[in-house]
Amino acid sequence: MEKKKGDENTYVIHPEYKNKFRPGPTKEIIRDVLQSKLDKATYSMETTQLLTKQVADDIKDRLKELTLPRYKIVVQVSIGEQKGQGVRMGTRCFWDGDTDSYASETYSNESLFCVATAYGVYLY
Repeated sequence: MEKKKGDENTYVIHPEYKNKFRPGPTKEIIRDVLQSKLDKATYSMETTQLLTKQVADDIKDRLKELTLPRYKIVVQVSIGEQKGQGVRMGTRCFWDGDTDSYASETYSNESLFCVATAYGVYLY
C-alpha cells in the first residue's frame, strides 16, 4: 500500500538538531545584555523595576533572533542592591530533558547584583 502525501504524520515531538535551544550561545547573549545594560547602572528602588523589565525584554528579543521554531522563551531577571550579603536562588521546573533547557548568568558591580535566567521550552 502506497502512502499518500496526506497520510504522513505532521506532528513533531522533537526539534531538529540544528534548532535546539542551546545554553552556550544563550549564556553569551545574556552576558552581553547584562554587561551593556548594567555596566554604569546604580541601584535605585524607584528605577530598578523598569530596569529589570528592560533587561528581560532585551534578552528575550535577542533570543528570538535565534529563530528557534516551536520554542517558548521565558526570561526571569532579578536585580538587588549590593550590600555584601549572600543570596541564594533556586528554580524548579517540570519539562522534557531532551528538548527543553535553560541558561543563567550573574552580574554585579559596586551598587547592584543581577541574576538572569532564560528557559527554552519546546511546544509539542
